[in-house]
Order: sequence, then C-alpha cells, then structure tokens
Amino acid sequence: MRSLFRAFGHAGYKEAGATLESRIKVTGRSTKFADLFWESRLLLEMKKRGEKLERRYQQAFEYWLELVPHRPKYVILCNFDEFWIYDFDVQMREPIDRLKMTDLLVRYTALNFLFPENREPIFNNNLIAVTRNAADKVAKVFNRLVERKEKPQIAQRFILQCVVALFAEDIDLLPRGLFTELLGDCKKKGASSYDLLGGLFRQMGSDRPAPVGSRYYGVQYFNGGIFAVVEAIDLTFGEIDLLLEAAAENWSKVEPAIFGTLFESSMGKEERHALGAHYTSEADIQKVVLPTIIRPWRERIEAAKTLRDLLNLRQEMTEFKVLDPACGSGNFLYVAYREMKHLEAELLTKIHSNFARSAASIGTMSLVKTTQFYGIDIKPFAVELAKITLMLAKKLALDEESQLIDVAQINIPLEIEQCLYPR
Repeated sequence: MRSLFRAFGHAGYKEAGATLESRIKVTGRSTKFADLFWESRLLLEMKKRGEKLERRYQQAFEYWLELVPHRPKYVILCNFDEFWIYDFDVQMREPIDRLKMTDLLVRYTALNFLFPENREPIFNNNLIAVTRNAADKVAKVFNRLVERKEKPQIAQRFILQCVVALFAEDIDLLPRGLFTELLGDCKKKGASSYDLLGGLFRQMGSDRPAPVGSRYYGVQYFNGGIFAVVEAIDLTFGEIDLLLEAAAENWSKVEPAIFGTLFESSMGKEERHALGAHYTSEADIQKVVLPTIIRPWRERIEAAKTLRDLLNLRQEMTEFKVLDPACGSGNFLYVAYREMKHLEAELLTKIHSNFARSAASIGTMSLVKTTQFYGIDIKPFAVELAKITLMLAKKLALDEESQLIDVAQINIPLEIEQCLYPR
C-alpha cells in the first residue's frame, strides 16, 4: 500500500490519511474490516492473485453502503493483476474502468484521484456516459416523429422497437449488425424504411422462422409484447441519420435503464409530476434489495452444510416471488432479478465445490425465471417497457451467471412470460 501511495506523490498511506484494516459495522452483521479506507476518497480491497474480482463485488458494495457520512467516492478491487475501479454513484455492477497492473505506467490517469490534489480521473468504461449519448440520439428521433404529427402512442412503440433492435444486434440476439445494415440500405440505396424496418419488427414478433435466403433469416422470436403490434413508419433521411448515429454506439455497454429514460422523456412534465415518475438509481434500489433479498438468501446459502440443504434452497428459489406495485419501466424488477441470478450462481458454485461427485447429475441449469417477478403499473406502455427490461436482464444475467459458476451454462429462452400487468 505504501508503494502505491508513494507512486502518486504521498509519503505513504498513513501520511495521506488512509487506514488499514478499518472497522466497518455492517447492519445486522458482525464488524468487518476493510483493507484500506481513505475517508471520502477511496475504499480498497486487496485479494489474492488470480482471484475472480466479480465474486468480491457484493462485499465491497456493502462496505461502501455502510461508510456514511464519509462514504468514499471510489471503490477499488485488486488481485495484484488488475484494478477494478467503481463509482457506485454513477454505475453499479460494471466497473467504471479495469486497469491492468502492466498498463499502470501508461494508464495511471484512471487513478488520478490518488494524487494529493485529487485530480479528475480519465475512465474507459463509463457506461452512464454511453447510455446518455445513446438515449439522447434515439430521443431526438422520437421528438421529430411527434413534431411531424405521428401519433405519440405509435411513435413510442416504434422507437422502443428500434431500441430493442439496437440492443439486440450488439448483444447477439439479432444477426450481428442487421439493424444497422437495414438503415444503411435506406440511407444509401433509397430502400423503404417502412418496408425494411417494418418487416424486421414483424419477424421479431413472429414465432415462424424466416425462410433461408430471406433478409430476416436467423432473426429470433421476441415474445415481449412490444412486437405484438407493428405500425411501421416511413422515416425521413434526417431521422435515418439519427438512428445510424445511435447504432454507432456500443449498445452492449448501454444500461437497460435507458428504457426508463426514454419512457420519461416521452411524458409531459405535468403528467410526470402527477404520476410521481422518476428515475431511481441502482444504488437506491439496492437499499431495498440488499436487506430484503440479498442478505437473507446469502445467509441461508452460507449456513447450508449438506447437499440436501442446498438442493432444498434451490427449490425454494424457484418459488420465491417479487412484486413491484408501481413498476414503471421495470428498474427495480431488473435489479431484483439479476441479484437472484447471482445468488443462484453462488448456490450452484457451493454445490459443485463441496459435492463434486453428485454435482454432475445436478448440472447448472438456471431455474430462477422471470415469471417469479411481478409488476403493476397504471400505464400499459410502462408494462411493455418493463417486459423489455426483463428480457434484457435475462440475457445479461445468463452471461454473468456462466462466468460466476465457471461451468458451461445452458441457454435461457428469450420469451418474456406474462408477469406484468396494467392496473
């Protein structure tokens, strides 16, 4: 620790004001000790070389939550090979940067906050910035559609269909680059956006595969409700340009909470105030999810000693239900679902680690489903939005879970079960 602080201009960590093995009282649990705490600036957790840092995320986040009123701006997980840097006020699950130790000399600016003068860091993975850029470009298309007198309800549905396609082509739920290719044909070849995009959306909403040779061959069935009705729109060249700019963003790095942003941007200020609609950050959502879902389940997983106990917990997970009575665009359900998938991965990891001989017959099939997560909202449009958010949560949770349990994970079907309702 001393060498790290000296490299950034301090005499040492003590002289900078940091402490090692700092006591942290975690609500409802015994006192924990953070490896290094620098008041209002940094929480640093060191792990052994080669350890998977994603498995230590929850521990670091819970420490950070408890460090009030001097909660640090940044949290670092380090395994002597990488620094994973978090700013939980900006984004949660994904580090705002990953810095290899071997790159420290050329990329030390990601740790600028370690300098005595607390310089502004330069990060390479700010997902919120990416999300804002993408949301802004798509929202401009929606606003233009409304300005030229397209019905708001039709424009809302169409723009959300575009957003799903933008996500899907970058996270391999559509043939890679298909939506962008169709837009390119509209721009360069004068093809009809009404025909090409309308055809794509109809295929995404159809359970009948497109024939070999079709432009839409390989398009999967998106049974989320948003493609149940397709009302194509003939876009102007300016609107196509805006969608091409949006498609140039890396949508695999866009936070699914963009749906909430788009939803709110399509509502008038008076209606937003009347409904109490607002964007709730994941850090705020975790203040509910952590004590009601994560900690109780984790304590039960840690306490389970026998294979029978663990299998009983796995069965209980399939019966556990979550309800959001004012679900909006589904951000709370999104967080709750992904946390349950992480807990399921922890449980499976314990089964495979402690009972390897029996684990082969148990497998790693994911049993936690979106049908266990319920939402109600006064606006049918919000319900459709929440279904899409959960569809993306399903794909992202699948990728995360397979990484966490170190074994091959089966595919989870894309269809979204009808678990959300307008009230």
